[in-house]
Amino acid sequence: MKCFEENIWKEDEYTYRASYGFIPNIHAYLHDDDTNRDCMIVVPGGGYCMCVPPEAEIVAKVFYEQGMNAFVLTYTTDITMSVPLKRQPMEDISRAVRFIRARENDYHIAGKNIIICGFSAGAHVCGCLAVHFDDIKDMDERLNAVSNRPDGVILSYPVITAGKYTHEYSIQALLGKDPSAEEIDYFSLEKNVKDDTPPCFLWQTEPDDAVPVINSYMFAQALREKNIYHAHYVFPTGIHGLSVANDDFFNGIFGEEEYTMKQVFLAVEAVKAGKGIDVSDERRKELEIQFSDDAPAPPEFVHDINLRYEVGLWPQLAKIWMGRI
Repeated sequence: MKCFEENIWKEDEYTYRASYGFIPNIHAYLHDDDTNRDCMIVVPGGGYCMCVPPEAEIVAKVFYEQGMNAFVLTYTTDITMSVPLKRQPMEDISRAVRFIRARENDYHIAGKNIIICGFSAGAHVCGCLAVHFDDIKDMDERLNAVSNRPDGVILSYPVITAGKYTHEYSIQALLGKDPSAEEIDYFSLEKNVKDDTPPCFLWQTEPDDAVPVINSYMFAQALREKNIYHAHYVFPTGIHGLSVANDDFFNGIFGEEEYTMKQVFLAVEAVKAGKGIDVSDERRKELEIQFSDDAPAPPEFVHDINLRYEVGLWPQLAKIWMGRI
């Protein structure tokens, strides 16, 4: 397996104000041969505050094992929730698709499909590209000539709407505390499905405790109304954030973790040093507690064998779906 990391923006191109030295990047998991293969770009969730490790390498390796060349995109987030992200994450994934497609011979994906797979807020990033790809112009004229339209989109327990049934904190990090009506409509993806929206695969659990399951129903209905080829699976049990729901996941074996959290660590370090950008005292104190040495460990997922053989089927279902698009 070939593994490497590449920044998708040059330093003078990337202007997000609260970057703290971070530049969005792709982390590759490529087969060590010259065979052209379909490509998967994995986009972790994390409430637009971080890119969480359980939805990164472990996912890329599942699709790698299915025969694809895979990448993890670490896009712009803001753990301080102080500088609204606005269009930046959408610009990041658009650039990532163009960046990878422009190097299709180097990455051995020439003539093959590029699929994007997002989780939770990362699914919102993917969904933004699915419905707004033709609205995103790249500042690099050479890359702007390369299509940013993915050939397929997988949305896992997705944040879809910015309206009534949204995940409040994701949209707050994205748009701030007082978004305009125009911004809410633009980032409510169910309102923006077009005739050329790519094929989509959606899955979620009915009792999702973070993002109401109606999000995936709303998007599926919008796809249906536009006759977009799609699959929609709703599993009857399971909480939010189940990733690939395999044995490694339930045992906490997520693979390399540091690279998806780099931007978080840089931001927290800056905040602790008094160099945070527009960070309130309240948020600074919250981060100091959350990232202190004696902060409590996050809760572990209970290894439920039923989830393993139910929710854990979704990558196989997605593989069948990908074979049809």
